[in-house]
Amino acid sequence: MVIIKEYRVVLPCSVEEYQVGQLFSVAEASKNETGGGEGIQVLKNEPYKKSDGEKGQFTHKIYRIKSKVPEFVKFFAPESSMVFHEKAWNAYPYCKTGEFPPSNEYMKDNFCIQIETWHKPDLGTQENVHQLDSSTWREVKVVPIDIADRSQVSSADYKPDEDPTMFKSVKTGRGPLGPHWKNELAGKTDCPRMCAYKLVTVKFKWWGLQNKVENFIHDQEKRIFTNFHRQLFCWIDKWVELTMDDIRRMEAETQKELDELRDKGEVRGTSAADA
Repeated sequence: MVIIKEYRVVLPCSVEEYQVGQLFSVAEASKNETGGGEGIQVLKNEPYKKSDGEKGQFTHKIYRIKSKVPEFVKFFAPESSMVFHEKAWNAYPYCKTGEFPPSNEYMKDNFCIQIETWHKPDLGTQENVHQLDSSTWREVKVVPIDIADRSQVSSADYKPDEDPTMFKSVKTGRGPLGPHWKNELAGKTDCPRMCAYKLVTVKFKWWGLQNKVENFIHDQEKRIFTNFHRQLFCWIDKWVELTMDDIRRMEAETQKELDELRDKGEVRGTSAADA
C-alpha cells in the first residue's frame, strides 16, 4: 500500500519572498542537522533543463541518519541502510523531491519518499492543485499545518525564538501571529500570503512493517514541515532582503561547511520520535 497525503502550509509572505526564504532556511537547517559522522552531504547543486522546456535548480544530497530513525527500524535494518540519496528538481514555483526508482540502496524499489510541491498565492483553499486523477485524489488525506499552533509542536522541538506567536519582524512588521491570524490575513487583501501544497507519497514494502513505517514517515514529514516553516517565518529578518545571487553564494559556502561539520563533534539536530 502507498500512503499519499497533502500537507498545506500557509505563510504570511509572498510566493516570491518564499523562494529566497526557503533556500536560506534549508541551508541553515542543514548545518543544524550535521555533525558526529551524520548529516547532509551536497553532491550536486546546479542548473538543469529538461527536453520539455522545464528548467530550474537540481540538487543531489546524501543523508546519513542512523541516530534519527526509531528503534524498531534499527532492529531489522542494517547500519548501511541508514543512508539516503535525495534528488530534487526545483522549477519554482513547482518542486519535486525524490524519484522512482527510489533513493535507498538497501531497500531498492521497495522504499521511496516523493514530495511534490506547488507554491500558490492563496490561503490553502485550492483543491487538487497537483491534478491527480479523481480516484487517486479521493484517497489523499489533506493535512493543514498552522505554524502558530503550539499544539502541533512537541515539547522536545519547541524553541521560544522560533515561535511565530512571539516573534515580530523588525524589517516587515509581520507577527506575532495570533490564534486567528489566517482569518485576519484573509481580510487584508494588501498583505502577502501563500500556501505550500506538499504532496507526499510514501512507499515501504516490507511484510508486517509496511503500515507502521509508512505512517511513521508521514508523522515525521509533518513534524519537519511544521518546525521548518516556523523557523522560516521567525528568520525572515535574516533573509527578506537577500537576492538569489546571495542565496547561491550562501549555498556554495554551506556545502563546504557541511563537509567540515559532518565528521566533527557530536550528532546534532532532530532525534527520532518513535511511532
